[in-house]
Amino acid sequence: MTEQRTLYLVGTPIGNLKDITYRAVEILGQTPVLACEDTRVTRKIFDRYEIPKPRVIFSCNEHNERHAVTTIVRHLDGGEDVAYCSDAGMPGISDPGYLLVQAARNAGHKVDVIPGPSSSISALVVSGLPSHSFTFLGFSPRKGGQRKKFIGRLGEQEDTLVFFESPYRIGAFLKDAFEVLGDRQAAVVVEQTKKFEEVSTGWLSELAEKFETKKVKGEITVVIAGNVEKFIRPASAD
Repeated sequence: MTEQRTLYLVGTPIGNLKDITYRAVEILGQTPVLACEDTRVTRKIFDRYEIPKPRVIFSCNEHNERHAVTTIVRHLDGGEDVAYCSDAGMPGISDPGYLLVQAARNAGHKVDVIPGPSSSISALVVSGLPSHSFTFLGFSPRKGGQRKKFIGRLGEQEDTLVFFESPYRIGAFLKDAFEVLGDRQAAVVVEQTKKFEEVSTGWLSELAEKFETKKVKGEITVVIAGNVEKFIRPASAD
């Protein structure tokens, strides 16, 4: 029988490198095998905190996920613990993760989460919108028609809605959300925890107008109120 080893899912900073936890540094420094979304990004953490380099380090991302998962399980079966981290935030949230967890458990190994920052949770909290019940949707479809259909399915939900969006499509996304959902309170959070972090709050109509031509760089999280009357401006309002 294969000896049970541990797969560590390590949360990493979403921007400010000071947000890494003591436990994450400890696990990264003592685990012999490391899989990461981009080795160049993860090396910045190792360099900043002078963490000893693992014996084996390789990438696990959307382009090679299935092959990388097989490699990770092979190391676990071979008696080595493995750590996995994405470029920012928690593994498995709009990044590879769940296939790896399934494969490790199916092979009889333990999965341990090392909690860390989450851009979706941080944006939800700073938005000022209800956080007791929310739905995380990740990235919406790129094409306008598909995006409107995607957003339209959420129209009756009372949960607060949380999305990731590209800086190249944020204006179009907000316009579509306004047209489909009506004028709701919302927040656009750009470059969380970084030097040029920006939090814009207001009505969807206002935010759509602001970001229609505004050039934006970096990661974006959008929070939109659910179908709750006090967070929706009547269509007849000025």
